Amino acid sequence: MTVRIAMWSGPRNISTAMMRAFENRTDTCVSDEPFYAAFLAESGADHPMREAVLQSQPIDWRAVAGAMTGPPPEPAAVWYQKHMCHHMLDGFGLDWTAELTNVFLIRDPAAVIGSYVVKREDVTLADLGFAQQQRQFDMVADRIGRAPPVIASEDVLANPRVMLAALCAAVGIAFDAPILDAMLAWPAGPRASDGVWAPAWYDAVHRSTGWAPLRPPARKEALPAAHQRIVEQAMPFYESLARHRLVAD
Repeated sequence: MTVRIAMWSGPRNISTAMMRAFENRTDTCVSDEPFYAAFLAESGADHPMREAVLQSQPIDWRAVAGAMTGPPPEPAAVWYQKHMCHHMLDGFGLDWTAELTNVFLIRDPAAVIGSYVVKREDVTLADLGFAQQQRQFDMVADRIGRAPPVIASEDVLANPRVMLAALCAAVGIAFDAPILDAMLAWPAGPRASDGVWAPAWYDAVHRSTGWAPLRPPARKEALPAAHQRIVEQAMPFYESLARHRLVAD
């Protein structure tokens, strides 16, 4: 039976590197932001490569949800689904997520916004997905009666082997030494599983061959005042989920 992992993240949050790590396992297939086109079609948001994205995926969220709970794209023991919290608009149902193992990937808001505006200058709190992530976390926690796994990008970058092992243990999948070795390094370049939007967003991941060293965190004070206000709005959501973050044994 395939373990379906729904990794819920905001943008600019090592989510593509995490997808690379999982895809490098021999027992795993991946799906890259399957609700992106549905989000663009419903919201009208002006994102890079908008028309290409709309033509590359179904635009009906119900069809996407059905696909995510149907057969995996290829036979695999693990199906890793990379999802963006802000793609799940208010009218999009979330009942289908009960059939998946839901995990939440978090990152300090100052670091997120500092990276986001390099790719897209106009930004709002809603673009970064913090409030949506809190809502989805609460929904899952209420359903299963406990906090679902939360993993912080800062912790992964500081000690990828240990934190990936903790994540695998939390979702009940194998993490012996050869598997963890595979999750630490991967070939550079694009992959067929990348979304059509990869040229606009994935340049750093395409250059990478593994996890980059942890860099000093971005300072909120170094951001423009408008961005500082967004960070202040996002921090309560980030701190709420960070209380549940996985820790190394």
